[in-house]
Amino acid sequence: MRILYPRKNHNSNGGSMPGHCLGFCCFPICTRFLLPLDATPDMEKIEEQFANLNIVKRSSGTEEPTYLLGIDTSKTVQAEKGSLVAVLCSNGSIRIYDKERLNVLREFSGHPGHLSGVRFAHSCDCVYSSCTDGTIKCWDARLASEKPVQLFKGYPSNIFISFDVSCNDHVICAGTEKVEDDALLVFWDARINSQDLSTTKDPLGTYSETHSDDITQVCFHPSNPNMVVSGSTDGLVNVFDISVDNEEDALITTCNSTSSVSCIGWSGKDYKQIYCMTHDEGFCWWDLNHLDTDEPITRLNIQDVREVINVKEGFLDYLIGGLYHEKMDKLFIVGGANTGIIHLMSCTTSGLIHMTSLQGGHVAMVRSFCWNMQDDSLLTGGEDAQLLLWKPGAIEKTFTKKDSMKIASSVYQRVRVHSSDSYKRRKKQ
Repeated sequence: MRILYPRKNHNSNGGSMPGHCLGFCCFPICTRFLLPLDATPDMEKIEEQFANLNIVKRSSGTEEPTYLLGIDTSKTVQAEKGSLVAVLCSNGSIRIYDKERLNVLREFSGHPGHLSGVRFAHSCDCVYSSCTDGTIKCWDARLASEKPVQLFKGYPSNIFISFDVSCNDHVICAGTEKVEDDALLVFWDARINSQDLSTTKDPLGTYSETHSDDITQVCFHPSNPNMVVSGSTDGLVNVFDISVDNEEDALITTCNSTSSVSCIGWSGKDYKQIYCMTHDEGFCWWDLNHLDTDEPITRLNIQDVREVINVKEGFLDYLIGGLYHEKMDKLFIVGGANTGIIHLMSCTTSGLIHMTSLQGGHVAMVRSFCWNMQDDSLLTGGEDAQLLLWKPGAIEKTFTKKDSMKIASSVYQRVRVHSSDSYKRRKKQ
């Protein structure tokens, strides 16, 4: 692992603009299915799959209902043990669920600040949580322990609002709020050394020159552990190769969304495309294959998706995230309404196409989702405190209605802010 050093000058390339200066809902009891005009057999198959999703299970109630703000599932599932689900809750805890039963197995807390992210490791049942107190903690999801197995400490002024773990579990990267003039990407070696008895790790180093405001999103490449993309409220989306010795040379390209970044991800064959969403519901999509060609890298740029999409069923109030379907080589965008309706849209270079509207499960904003490509199942969580499991053609086994809740904590409002009024209602006023 090479130590990371700050670079001196900012440089953008690959057709990017220079800059100065972070999910699903329930599927309906009633589902509307729309077939795009340019549908192919593969697209028809995936659209039918989405349209046939039904609730299998709802999570049981807890003593303290909370917003469910983030979801991740274990990558080391064994058939006889079942899969684990980690959920980031607005009360400052991480809940571990059994995926099939959706019952709470255990709950981790211990962060004095607000939690800002949750991730499972790729090679074991360890789950990581980041916090505004400047730490990242690693928990053993199989054990009901009050103490983390590993603590990753930042620098004294660090406030972490985003993070991710590389696909080989070797590196953790966290993004900070801007403090004075610094907005940092902080890196740690996440590997466990059997010779080192210490449970606390200090950073390897930082990147300090490529963002000028809060770093709201960090996302490692799904198969290349050296590639990572970051997004910020400065509007910039930066792609790095962290195997390079210094920050200036590690920066592969800078793309400009021209707005505060709320979500980023990888897509396309070999994951050579990146996309981002913004806090004012914009969407950008770039192709890194064209960095060294005369072709433009921008595949799609929509300033406000709400202005151009016709969802037919209810309103589109906000964007939740993206879903790259590797089998179909297709990128889908997930959005929602404040009433709990979910809208699925397919992404093309000519625009977004509404596929299906999903309603009847959640009764408040949906904040997170997790799609499983192996069994085509969907997990959704939101502000109604419900965790729902969906599968194609399934029949719901139980039903427990939850009460809707109030606005999320100020930390999460800084990362994603939505009005409680629908977008179309606001336009009419």
